[in-house]
Amino acid sequence: MRSRRRPSLRSLCRRVVTIETGQSTAEYALVILGAVAIATLLITWATGSHAISQLFDAVIQKVLPK
Repeated sequence: MRSRRRPSLRSLCRRVVTIETGQSTAEYALVILGAVAIATLLITWATGSHAISQLFDAVIQKVLPK
């Protein structure tokens, strides 16, 4: 009967790092997609409710004296 050689710690770590390399890239992509979705919703709400123009008007009124 032939005994199998146990893998070294270095080879196990190398396998884990290789497996997780693509996973971290996918996680970054999902975070970016989530941020884009939230930004899109915020921009859609702000332009639909005229919140941006009201904000700019309020800032201009505070900065420029009458």
